[in-house]
Parts: sequence; structure tokens; C-alpha cells
Amino acid sequence: MVKYTRIAFLLFADIICINLAYIMSFLLRFDFDFESDIFWGYFSVYENNILMLTLIKLIIFWIFGIYRSLWRYAGTEELIRIVITSMASTAATIVYLEFTQQMFPRGIYVYSFVMDFVLVGGVRFGYRIVRELRNPGIFGNIFINTLKKGRDPEVKKVMVVGAGDAGASIIKDIKQHSEYGKRVVVAVDDNPRKLKQTIAGVKIAGNHTMIKQLARKYGVDEIIIAIPSANKKAIQKIINECNRTRCKMKILPGISDLINERVSISKLRDVDIEDLLGRDPVQVNLREISSYLEGRIVLVTGGGGSIGSELCRQIARFKPRKLIALDIYENTVFELSHEIKTTYPHLEFEVVITSVRSRHRMREVFLKYKPHVIFHAAAHKHVPLMERNPKDAVINNIIGTKNMVDLSDEYAVENFVLISTDKAVNPTNVMGATKRIAEMILQEKSTHSRTSYSAVRFGNVLGSNGSVIPLFRKQIERGGPVTVTHEEITRYFMTIPEAVQLVIQSGALATGGEIFILDMGEPIRILDLAENVIRLSGYTPYVDIDIKITGLRPGEKLYEELLLDEEGIEKTAHNKIYVGHPLPPPQSLNEMLEKEGAYTEERMHNGLLSMKDEEVMDWLHKLVPNYKRNG
Repeated sequence: MVKYTRIAFLLFADIICINLAYIMSFLLRFDFDFESDIFWGYFSVYENNILMLTLIKLIIFWIFGIYRSLWRYAGTEELIRIVITSMASTAATIVYLEFTQQMFPRGIYVYSFVMDFVLVGGVRFGYRIVRELRNPGIFGNIFINTLKKGRDPEVKKVMVVGAGDAGASIIKDIKQHSEYGKRVVVAVDDNPRKLKQTIAGVKIAGNHTMIKQLARKYGVDEIIIAIPSANKKAIQKIINECNRTRCKMKILPGISDLINERVSISKLRDVDIEDLLGRDPVQVNLREISSYLEGRIVLVTGGGGSIGSELCRQIARFKPRKLIALDIYENTVFELSHEIKTTYPHLEFEVVITSVRSRHRMREVFLKYKPHVIFHAAAHKHVPLMERNPKDAVINNIIGTKNMVDLSDEYAVENFVLISTDKAVNPTNVMGATKRIAEMILQEKSTHSRTSYSAVRFGNVLGSNGSVIPLFRKQIERGGPVTVTHEEITRYFMTIPEAVQLVIQSGALATGGEIFILDMGEPIRILDLAENVIRLSGYTPYVDIDIKITGLRPGEKLYEELLLDEEGIEKTAHNKIYVGHPLPPPQSLNEMLEKEGAYTEERMHNGLLSMKDEEVMDWLHKLVPNYKRNG
């Protein structure tokens, strides 16, 4: 009912505006000379055709949709629509008068077009102003916020970084909604031509290097980064500047996430640590990936873990015939099963609860499912824990991998991809040494197998189970201190999704025996990371939350490497993936594994399991001569 009342009101107003526009056009054209015979001669044409001229314009207005717009939110688009509609309606009246062999002076057409635009547009924008004043929005808030300026402690002062379309939309949205409890006091943009200009009534006071200075000057409480088209490197620089303030930060998602969606404050999210990596999203070759996953049976070991579960999510997109997640821990893989079946109801997804340690059980899995592609992510990965439990690291990371590699050859698996680590390079810990031996097992088998074996090395993944970021956040929740082992310790970092995308892409590039190395950007100093996590949590490092240096743990390096000096590196068809050429495994690899019983779990009781931890580490050194224990 309200809708039809609004349309009826606009129709009535337009009838008045159209005819008022004609009357004013005649007055302007003839300089208000009422005694002129020419004036009354032409005006009689208008009087005789008043109904048709009015009707024609109303029909054109309807066709061009000006009765469908929500004029409460009228803006530039509606303004342009009124201009075009006024032109079209004027042209239609000219055609009608010509067809009926009547005419007005040319000036009347020009004046009537201008007056239509002014009067019809004025009614619409006047309607918006009345609505906003009745329910304070953009105009009401301007007045209210002016009165509140500097006096209402509950209104947060906001800085908007980015004076483009997105920034303007955010400012307008905040002005229209007083319930947000925000007021934009200053804007920032790196375009020098915009400096000292205003955007939606807000002054653009400087560029991103002045964020700290301007935040202090204007008493800013919150900074909104509204540059969805910016690359990650640019965003990183802006966030680093914002981190020098004590302001809370929000950011608009990238342009790809905002396609066909209106920019508004509801689209904002918290700035996360991933935004500080300074890398653009990974691009993958979907055709290559589809060619080896679509219609195939795919097995993911360690399917409940951080990497394994993300592998399952992304593989599911490529329409495999069947996807199997294998893990010994049932809780996480149960949750994954529910998620996959909800998101991909037509995908045949199965869960297997078992351990890669048992060759007998794994043979049953291979016999039942006959996988075409395997991603081997099952492994013990926590460095300090494996230093204290070297036997279990050997059983899981070496024996488990050998079981998978041997059975993949036996059951003619097409592609086998091992998830490795930068800690396998010049290892200083048990975990790294066992993963290097896993790579060697794969390399050795690839020399005489039809299966395409490859390994993918990368560093730490942000947010994975047991990684440094969740640890820092838990320490912050407890009030600190945040613990860092050394002031200069650095690590390579990737997000879980981008690491997994590159792992899948590597599988498409593999021909056999390669060790792929992912471009992880520049290493990040862990102390800097800790400070940033504290800032992103809304605290000030060393003031609200302290940072404590605890010293390097056993087996821990100051910095990680992605390949040995002797390995060399070559580019691949993908700009984020390189291939290394590790030293070939010793010819006695299988003999040494056999000698200590490290061939199957069933034959280890008289070998590895009877050794002391120190003897296990000495045995690892024999297989990996460049393994040098640290601590």
C-alpha cells in the first residue's frame, strides 16, 4: 500500500512539474511579455495539447523507470537517469508536435528540458531529504553529528583510507546510519590530486605515510581501509602504518569478493595477519588441475589435519569420482565429513580411520578403493615433541611414507604427492631429518616405478594446528606474555589455502621424482609477527602485552632454508612453483632401512623400537649426513 501511495504522489507531483515547466519555459522564452500576440499564439498550442503532452512525458518517465527507484537512496545514478529521461520525454513531445503539424519555438524545447530536470529531479531529492529528516540519516546525521562533535564519547571517530568509490560508499553508509555509532572525521589517499579535496563531505588530509600523524590530530578511534582494488603489497604498507597507531582496524575484502555486491559497512572485516604477508592471491591453472583430478579416485592421508582437510575442500571442487580422507584421529575428520557432504552433496566422500603406519591395514585400503591420486599429508610435524619422541617420528614419517610409496607402486597409482617441509633442508631436528628421508624414499622409488612421485616443500602455514599464530592468540587472551624463542628467528609463511592450491598445482606439473619448492615470499621475523598479532588484537606491545624471549628450543633453527646449496633450482610453468634437484639418495637406503627393521611396523620390535633415543638420532644421521643436531 505504501508503495502505491508513493507512486501516486510522484505521479501527481510530476503532472504539476511538467506543466509548470512549460509555463515557465514560455515566460522565459518571451521575457514575461504577456501582451505579445506571438506569446499567446504559441501558448494556445500548449493549451490545446496539454493532456497529450503531459501523458507523453508521464509514459516516458514510466518506461525509464523513475517510479521504480528507491529515492531515499537516490544518488548519481538516479541523477543521470533523470537527465536521460528528460531528454527522451522532450524528444517524444517534439515528434508528437511534428506529427500533428504543430510546433513550439526551439527555445521552448530547451527550457522545458532544463525545467523538467530541475523540477522533477527536485521533487525526488526533496523527497529523500524529507525522509532523511524524519528518520535521521545522511542529512539528519550531519546536523546531529555537528552538535555532538567532540562531546559524545560513544561515537567512534573513523579514518577512511582510500578516497575512491569504495571509500565514498563507506562514508555515505556511515552517515546514513547513526546506529553504527561512528563518524568519519578524515580521509587518506595516495593520489596527490585528491589532497585537500573532500569526499562525501570529508576532508582528504594526506597520504598513507601521514596515518599516524592524522590519527593523533583528529583523535581517530578506528581506521577503515577501503581500497578493494589494491594489491597485497600496497595493503601491507598501509597496515604497517596503521599498526603505528593504537586504532582498531577494519578492511574491505578484495574486489573479486565484492563483485555484484554493494560496498557497505557490513562488508568490512577485521584486518588479519594474512593481510601482512604482502602477497597477491595465488593463481592456478584450473585446466591442468582438472585434467588429473576430475573423475579420479583421490586419497588424502592426514585428511583431518590443517593441510589435509583443506586439500579435501579444494579437491572436491574439481569433481573427483570419489574422495577418501584417511586419518587416525576421528574428531576432526568427522567434522570435515559433515562439511564436505553439506557443501558437495553429490560427491562420493568417504572417511577411513586408520594409521599409515600399518602396512597391512593400508593394503586393505588400497585394495578396496584403488586410488588414482594420493596426497600424503599424514605426518608428525611438531619439532620439540619429535625431539623427545624420535621413534614415533620415524615410525610415522618414514615407515608410514614407505608404506604409502610401496603400495602406490604395487597398485599402480597415477600420481603421488608428498607434503614435505623446509625443515628437511640441512635438518637440525628429528622432524626435518625424517621428512628428508621420506623425500629420499620417494626419489628412490621414482627411478623404477610407473607412478609419478613428487614432493612439495614449503614453510609454516598461518593458522595450522599448533602453529605460532594460534599460540600467540591464546597467550594474548591470557594477558601475556607472548613468548618468542629468539629476537632474530625468522620463518617463511603461507596461508593454508594458498599453500594447498600450489600443492595441487604441483601434482599437475609432476612427471616423476621432482621436489617442488613453493615461492613463500620473504621470511618474516617472528618477533615482528608477535608484535603485529598483539596490535591486531587491540593492544600495544610491551605496554599492554609483554613479549618474552625464551631461547631456542632443541632442534630449532634461527632461519629456515628451502633447498640445499647443491640442489639448484629451476622455474616451472607456474611463477610460484620451482623445482629443486636434491642429491640422490644413497644406494644403500633400503638396506639401511631393512637393517634396523625400519621397513614395516611389524618388523621394528628387534630394531628401532629396541634402540635408545640417542641411537635413533645417530641412525638418522647415517641416512642424512647433513643432519646436525641443534641443542
